[in-house]
Amino acid sequence: MTDYTTVSIPKDLADRVEDTIEGTSFQSTSDLTRFLLRSIVIQHQKQGELTEAEFEEITEQLRGLGYLE
Repeated sequence: MTDYTTVSIPKDLADRVEDTIEGTSFQSTSDLTRFLLRSIVIQHQKQGELTEAEFEEITEQLRGLGYLE
């Protein structure tokens, strides 16, 4: 059995994520969050350390999705 933890985000951001994932294969904000975090971790594991440029690119992607302001 997998153990879980909770990640908190502001309600207005959660609402925007719900609007964003409507019509996609993501069933919930949690699904999208797991996908994004796995993607970041996998990229980090493949490349060792993230460069500043890669970190900035990921930051911009998350900002575009509404996860960062």
